[in-house]
Amino acid sequence: MKAIWTGTVGFGLVNIPVKMYSAIEDSALDFDMLDKKDHYNIKFKRVNEHTGKEVAWENIVKGYKFNDKYIILDDKDFEKAIPEKTNHIEIDQFVEEHEIDSSFFEQPYYLEPQKTGTRAYILLRDALRKSGKAGVGAFVMRNREHICILKADENVILLNRIRFAEEIRPASELDIPKTKAKPAEMKMAIHLIDELTKPFDIKKYKDEYSGKLLKIIKAKAKGKTPAYKPMKVVHSNTKDLMEQLKESLSAKKRKAS
Repeated sequence: MKAIWTGTVGFGLVNIPVKMYSAIEDSALDFDMLDKKDHYNIKFKRVNEHTGKEVAWENIVKGYKFNDKYIILDDKDFEKAIPEKTNHIEIDQFVEEHEIDSSFFEQPYYLEPQKTGTRAYILLRDALRKSGKAGVGAFVMRNREHICILKADENVILLNRIRFAEEIRPASELDIPKTKAKPAEMKMAIHLIDELTKPFDIKKYKDEYSGKLLKIIKAKAKGKTPAYKPMKVVHSNTKDLMEQLKESLSAKKRKAS
């Protein structure tokens, strides 16, 4: 794996040199855009909208439009904004992980200790595990500040990048009815939830769509036309919610037997 960020984690007066690696890889198939006529690749160019000429990467700068005029920024300007967070993650506080709503979670990363920080890394990892807490901090990556939580995950410190509160749209904008469920229906729904409750195992969930899509690609490569079975959603024979819940429980029991 290639490190995407190098810096330090601050834990009180202890600074731990670390390298950050992406903890995920995309399971989706990688498609190219082709010309429908001859199947040649479509290439995208960075073109100056005024001259129409292509611009090389080394001649591209970043600008922010302010009062109808572009203000040009270089790497030093980005570092000046928050220099103390450019290569450093300071743990500001510790929290119970369940306190952080799942809607804030964005992307996970692995932190690996550099040689001079091994003992401190192990100390923080084991302390996080024993306390059951997660550390909260902030850092800058790719010219943007991110808030994050750090927790022990097996043998590694896992950093989860999370969103700022202002990035979450308020649910109040949605048109949600304010009526409540009927007590009898609620009791039956809870019963159904209890029947379907089991220990969570992420390994049982596979990217079936990409797998089946790859089978179609292999079949077409051999000149075959894969069979198409449109999805059929099985609906209940009744529109009565209570009856639908009872049917769901009956179907669950039939499957179990």
